[in-house]
Amino acid sequence: MSLPRLFMDALPAAENTLVPLGPEAARHLKALRLKPGAALELVLGEEAWTADLAELDRGRAAARLVSPLKEDREPPVALEACLPLPAQLSLFDEWLPPLVELGATLLQPVIYQRSEYDAAKTQARLERWSRLIQSACEQSHRSRRPELRAPIPFEQLLDWPASQKWVAYELATGEANPDFRHESLAFTSGPEGGITPEEYEAMEKTGWKPVSLGRSILRAVTAPVALLGAIQFQIGRFPPGI
Repeated sequence: MSLPRLFMDALPAAENTLVPLGPEAARHLKALRLKPGAALELVLGEEAWTADLAELDRGRAAARLVSPLKEDREPPVALEACLPLPAQLSLFDEWLPPLVELGATLLQPVIYQRSEYDAAKTQARLERWSRLIQSACEQSHRSRRPELRAPIPFEQLLDWPASQKWVAYELATGEANPDFRHESLAFTSGPEGGITPEEYEAMEKTGWKPVSLGRSILRAVTAPVALLGAIQFQIGRFPPGI
C-alpha cells in the first residue's frame, strides 16, 4: 500500500529536519486516522522525502524527514495541456484531476472564440484549481506539481514553442494522426461548440497537427483527457530511460 504523500513548498532539507505541515494537511492526516510515528512522504518543491509524522493535534502537524526518495514519476517529455476555457467553468474542475493524474506538466487555459470568458469569475476559481491540482498530485504520487498559468488569448497558441503541437479537431481533414516523437508536446481541443474554422486554419498554418479521436463527436470535457491518455500510450512504446 502506498504511503500518504503531501506537497509542500521548497525549503532547506536534511535528515531529521522537522517540517511544519499546516492546518489543512493536519485535517487530511486526521481523516486518514494517522498517529504520530506513522510513515508518509513529503515533496518539498521538487524533492521527495520519506518522513515520519512527529506531531498531530488540533489543526497542527509536523513531520520529521527520514531520507530522500530516489524516484521520478514524471513523464519523460513535457506534456503541455492548452485547455479551452469553457462556458461552464465547472468543467475545468472535472478536467484537472485526470489530466494531472495522466502526467500533464503544464496547464494553460486558452480563450477561444467560442469561450465565454469572464476575467473576474475565472480569477475567482484559480485558487480552487490550484487545490484540485495539489490533491490530484498527492493522490497519484506525482513527483512535481504541474504549473497552472493565467489564461491567454487563442492567438498566443500560434507562437507556441513546443516541438510537437496537436489539436483534437472534430471535422474530417483527410490526414492521418501524426506520429509521436519523444519530444515536448502541446495539445489542445475546443470549448463547447468547438474550434472555429478560422481558428483551425490559423493553427494549421503555424504547425499544429490535427488529431482524430474517433468518428463520434466528443464533449468538450472528454476530449482533453482522451487525448492525453492516447499520448501516454504512445510514450509507453519507448523503452524506459529514453
